[in-house]
Amino acid sequence: MLMPQEIEIWYVLPAIRKELAKAMSAKGMKQNEIARILSLAESAVSQYLKEKRAMEIEFDSEIKQEIGKSAEKIIADNSQLMTELRRICEIARQKKVICQIHKARGHSKECEVCLK
Repeated sequence: MLMPQEIEIWYVLPAIRKELAKAMSAKGMKQNEIARILSLAESAVSQYLKEKRAMEIEFDSEIKQEIGKSAEKIIADNSQLMTELRRICEIARQKKVICQIHKARGHSKECEVCLK
């Protein structure tokens, strides 16, 4: 059984990075620039953009819109990366995104451990 923190690290954070990479690419940034800003390997960015990595979670339109705002802030000021990652993680917690993975991995529907 995965702990909620493991789900955030293994599934939610990569999904956020994928959406950030897509948003930054849509703004005209090159893969190597995105990789440098997000502290990722260029190959990871390539896989995110080609939808070959971080496919377990599909964010709703509200979270995607917030990730788009974060991408703009990060492009304008790279030092905002950690602040924006934390902000998006908090939104994902509020929307119970980790519960998607937790329940898919066999945790009971009545469980509230990931919500506390």
